[in-house]
Amino acid sequence: MSGAGTRMRRADALIRQVVAEGVARLSDPRLLGVTITHAKASRDLRVATVWWTTMRPDDLDAAGEALESARGVLQGRVGSAVQGRNTPQLRFEHDDHQRRAEDLTRLIDELAPPDPE
Repeated sequence: MSGAGTRMRRADALIRQVVAEGVARLSDPRLLGVTITHAKASRDLRVATVWWTTMRPDDLDAAGEALESARGVLQGRVGSAVQGRNTPQLRFEHDDHQRRAEDLTRLIDELAPPDPE
């Protein structure tokens, strides 16, 4: 594995950890149940996309707004942790892998023949 690839994986993991800890420490009730699933930084660390999900699907919009509202605070924490030339600009994306997996499971169940028992 290349040194650059290892460095980027470490940066991604650090960003995810710092944002997750920052979200947990914020007192915004809209962030209750929000989980930071992963992060991916650009090679120059100017931009980092952070994927998140929530345990309460009805609160997706509110949680997204809360993350956008907290962007500056979270970005500052990431900048202090990364200690690079650039502080990554955070972009938040909802991680809908779980919902898509549930949809796929439901489709499989609908198409599968009934159990003979």
